[in-house]
Amino acid sequence: MEAGDRDRSRDPSSTAGEGSDSEIERKRAQMIERLSNLHQARVQSSAREKSDSAPPSESTEAFLARFSDSKREIETRIADSKTVTDAESVKSRLEQIAKSIEEMEKLVAENSYFLPSYEVRSALRSVAELRQGLEVLNSELVPKKKFSFKSKSVKKGLSLSRPVAAEGTDSEPDTAEKGRFKARESPGFRSRTGEVLVKDFKGLEVGEFTISDLEECEVRLIGRVRAIYVHRLRNCKVYAGPVLGSILIEDVEDCVFVLASHQIRIHHAKKCDFYLRVRSRPIIEDCGGVRFGPYCLEYEGIDGDLKESRLDEETGNWGNVDDFKWLRAVQSPNWSVVPEKERVGTVIIDNKMSG
Repeated sequence: MEAGDRDRSRDPSSTAGEGSDSEIERKRAQMIERLSNLHQARVQSSAREKSDSAPPSESTEAFLARFSDSKREIETRIADSKTVTDAESVKSRLEQIAKSIEEMEKLVAENSYFLPSYEVRSALRSVAELRQGLEVLNSELVPKKKFSFKSKSVKKGLSLSRPVAAEGTDSEPDTAEKGRFKARESPGFRSRTGEVLVKDFKGLEVGEFTISDLEECEVRLIGRVRAIYVHRLRNCKVYAGPVLGSILIEDVEDCVFVLASHQIRIHHAKKCDFYLRVRSRPIIEDCGGVRFGPYCLEYEGIDGDLKESRLDEETGNWGNVDDFKWLRAVQSPNWSVVPEKERVGTVIIDNKMSG
């Protein structure tokens, strides 16, 4: 052995250095493994917490099962009702079936924020078919009133061609004018012309709100409500805070709507602009010349209202409109996006002139 080799073999710093490097690498590997295990445990824990905290209904499978059960039950009740002859029983059954169909529609609205869009469309078609089945049943079981001539006094000064109703009640136009949705007997604004109508829902427990038979009015709704029904509006502006469930709109013309909701359905609308924030795709049917843009409403406390309603995030669905009467792959000619230079900009409202 050479002297240099003997000196190196006796030098403890050389082997100590090599041992020290090996020990560092081993500890580093152990640390990385511990961090990896810790991260994995946190991910699994977070997933469990999310699963535990989520309502059991927040899954497509659970929704479809519940929806299918309700659909079968209503179909059975419609079939069974065809043999009923007692007038009171007929009326009671029809009312109960109608209420069940409304509950199904609310179920779709309340769960639409996590459902695939095609499931929402399919469910809404099923609801429409059930409603049509109920209308057929009603025509079969309820006798039509005999025709007779009656003198009617005509009220002047109202350009809407419908009877005038007192505040808080629905007007009752002819059946042909009612369309598919009957105005609900719920709080609302009805039969007004040329007014600013304001309602502040803050601190109130309001389930449904109806807006019907208005001309040249501006409607301001502040705060949250569960559902809004809109019927027969002309040359109106409607500004509304977040809606927890659905908005149904029928027979409107030359109007502007600024709305936020989990589900919005529009029937028989002409030359209207809709500025929306919606969790599911807006649905139009029998519409023409309607345009869409992003939600643009401001009032004191709206950010909190939107967050509590799960509508604080912009989904972009205002521009993903489903036209149920246009089944081709190309863009429907019945709707378009409002050009940016033609949009209304931010709309700021307050509760002045509240009724």
